[in-house]
Amino acid sequence: QVQLVESGGGLVQSGGSLRLSCTTSGYSLDYYIVGWIRQAPGKEREGVSCIGAHAIDIYYANSVKGRFTISRDNSKNTVFLQMNSLKAEDTGVYYCVAADSARTIPQAMCAMDHDEYTDYWGKGTLVTVSA
Repeated sequence: QVQLVESGGGLVQSGGSLRLSCTTSGYSLDYYIVGWIRQAPGKEREGVSCIGAHAIDIYYANSVKGRFTISRDNSKNTVFLQMNSLKAEDTGVYYCVAADSARTIPQAMCAMDHDEYTDYWGKGTLVTVSA
């Protein structure tokens, strides 16, 4: 069982930056697509960004393009989400998710049925952006 652990959330002013990390212990993420899905109060879940196993295929939601950057360091079993120029509407709980790269692609995991295309979820980290 892959356990994903997020860190890096917090309170930041509008225009500020945060860097989220997602890591796992005991398991290699080398063959997994890893991404970030966020849930804001009263809103549907949104796939923010997902990255393929070899970091070639990358998906970004239109709402974060140009502001967020996803990356991975497989040697450290860690995926990062650098979030710049944060806005109040970026507020929410950010979940790290992972799926076997043999059965899906980053766009599907992020933009389609999250429950169908994800295998593992972290517990989430809260990001609050004050206006």
